Amino acid sequence: MPAVQPNALSAAAAYRAATSPSPSAGAEFGAVLARAMEQAVELGHSADAAATAALTGQGSVTDVVLAVSRAELALQTAVAVRDRVVGAYQEIMRMPI
Repeated sequence: MPAVQPNALSAAAAYRAATSPSPSAGAEFGAVLARAMEQAVELGHSADAAATAALTGQGSVTDVVLAVSRAELALQTAVAVRDRVVGAYQEIMRMPI
């Protein structure tokens, strides 16, 4: 059986938390978004660290490419979520009262 990556486990936990009914669902959703943003920032920092290590001869190009790809994917995801939130807000604002 293949090993499950930690990102897949955290994604599954975030999905369970976001879809479970609770009185403070809004607060939990905000916490999920905050954790996702923190993880995206951490991925950016790890990409910077991998690039610095490669430039000093202590890391490999493969590690840099993987770290940068992860950071790029996190940024694309954040932009897509932002676009959806803005689109939903604009649609709500167009609704007649």
